[in-house]
Amino acid sequence: MLQGITGFHQDEERHWVAELACGHFQHVRHDPPWRTRPWVLSEAGRRSMLGHRLQCRKCDAGAPPDRRADETGAAGA
Repeated sequence: MLQGITGFHQDEERHWVAELACGHFQHVRHDPPWRTRPWVLSEAGRRSMLGHRLQCRKCDAGAPPDRRADETGAAGA
């Protein structure tokens, strides 16, 4: 299911994670040559992707929404 990006945060290892409209999180790494996402490296680049839709495998699987570790003490990404 396609879901829009509503925000970003970094995980414990400082990797960027997209926050999706459905409440799920998805890593968005720039890791050439496998993934080319240079937009993730700058604040302006990430801001430009707000609203962009990503395929959410967690929605497809019927998973509950994720929660950030700093919100409830439970890791979600």
